[in-house]
Amino acid sequence: MQDMPHPRPPYLQRETTRHDKTVWYVRKERHAPRIRLKAEYGSPEFWQEYQDALSGLSKPPDKALAGSLAWLVERYRETSAWTTFSPATRRQRENILKHVLASAGHVQATKITSAHIAASRDSRSATPMHARHFVDTMRGLYRWAFEAQHVKTDPTLGVKYPKLPKTGGFTPWSEDDIAAYERRWPLGTRQRVWLDVLAYTGLRRGDVVQLGRQHLRDNVAYIKTEKTDTQVALPILPLLAHTLAAGPCGDLTFIVGANGRPMTKKVSATLFVMRVGQPDCTIVRRMGCARLLRLARPSPAQRLLS
Repeated sequence: MQDMPHPRPPYLQRETTRHDKTVWYVRKERHAPRIRLKAEYGSPEFWQEYQDALSGLSKPPDKALAGSLAWLVERYRETSAWTTFSPATRRQRENILKHVLASAGHVQATKITSAHIAASRDSRSATPMHARHFVDTMRGLYRWAFEAQHVKTDPTLGVKYPKLPKTGGFTPWSEDDIAAYERRWPLGTRQRVWLDVLAYTGLRRGDVVQLGRQHLRDNVAYIKTEKTDTQVALPILPLLAHTLAAGPCGDLTFIVGANGRPMTKKVSATLFVMRVGQPDCTIVRRMGCARLLRLARPSPAQRLLS
C-alpha cells in the first residue's frame, strides 16, 4: 500500500478492521454517515471514488425501511436460522435474495402474497432448479419471519415446487471410462490425483478440493463436509495412498492446479471437464462410490473363509 500523502486529504479516514484489513472512508461532517471507498488505495479508481464522495455523487447506502422486505432480510441474516446454513447454501441464497431485493426490497414484507411467490417462481420456469431454489429461499425467510412474529401469515405455504423435466441424468463412468482416463493420465500427474481423490473418497467436489495431509491421522481422513457440516472419517485405501505418494500434491490440499496451489471447486470442476469431456464431476463420484462398495464387499472366497 502506498504511503499516506501529507497533509492527509480532507475528510479521508483510515480504519483497521479486526481482521487486520485497512479500509478507507470519507466523512464530511462529524455525525454524518461515512462513505466507504472500495478501490485499492492510491489507484486512480480510489481517487475517483474519493472525489465522487466529496462531490456528492457517491452516497452511503440507504437504511432499509422498517417492515420492508429488505429490512426483514437484514434481520434474518442476524439469526441462527441463517447462520447455521453451510457457506455454499448461504452463497446460493444470497444471490437469489439480491435479485429479489433489487425489485421488491422496498415492499412491505406483509404485503407479499402466495400469488407473488408463485409468479416469481414461474418467471424462473426456464431453469426449474433455480425456481426450486427460489422457493426454498423465500420459504426459509418467511418460515422464520412467521415464528418471529414479524408477519402474521407465511405466503410460501401452499406454493408448490416447479415440475422438473424428466431426464436420464448424468451417466456414471464405466470401468472402461476410468481405464481410458488412467492411461491418459498415469501416476505422477496432478490429473491422476484429481481422479483418484474423487473416486476413492466419495466426497463431493467442494470437499475434495479441501482435503489434504492435515486431515490424515493413522491413514484415515477426518473432514467436516461443506454441504452438511458433518464430520466424516474416510480410510485411505492403498490405491489412493499410492497415488498420493506419487503426487504431485500441495502442502495443504492434495488437489492442486498447475501452479501448485489449491483450487476452488468451480475451477477444479471446469478443468476436469476440459480434460475428460464429461459434464460433471458427480459422474466420477458416483462411479467411485460404486467402486468403493465393490472393494469393501468380501469376495465369495473371503466369505467362505470367514
